Amino acid sequence: MIRALAMVGGLSGAVAFSQFPEFSQQYMQRLAGARTELKVVTTGFDLTAQAAGYTRDQALDQMGGSDFQNNLRNQMKVNFARFDRLDAAHTALKGTEPLARLAKVWHFRDTDLVKRTWEDYRPAIPVTADGLLCAGIGFVGGWLLVSLILGAFLRPFRRKAY
Repeated sequence: MIRALAMVGGLSGAVAFSQFPEFSQQYMQRLAGARTELKVVTTGFDLTAQAAGYTRDQALDQMGGSDFQNNLRNQMKVNFARFDRLDAAHTALKGTEPLARLAKVWHFRDTDLVKRTWEDYRPAIPVTADGLLCAGIGFVGGWLLVSLILGAFLRPFRRKAY
């Protein structure tokens, strides 16, 4: 029984992990697009501030007084912070192969991008070496996880040898 459930866990892990290379590729495309979009906003703001004789922080300080200006200033701060995060993630992931991205999975932390990528993602049969390797990793991981959980759960019910 445990072996059959472990096999199901292994197969489930293989199916899930085999999708990572393509999902990460689509995430990278969205990441690059969002980064470029925010770079345009950030650069435009910085150039406008510079033309007026301000640094970015000085220009942000000048934006205030009305609710509209306060909200705009706060939104620009959010945009700058998000650009910095996306730029750092893009730099860390750019040019990496899918298996290397698996080792850097913590850079996939922009929840908006992950959510939008997942909404449009359609699973496919992995035919690349990366997809097959990820399937193997997922199989072993799923097998071990189910085996360990079931082994720990059923341990009190085993008969002791005398």
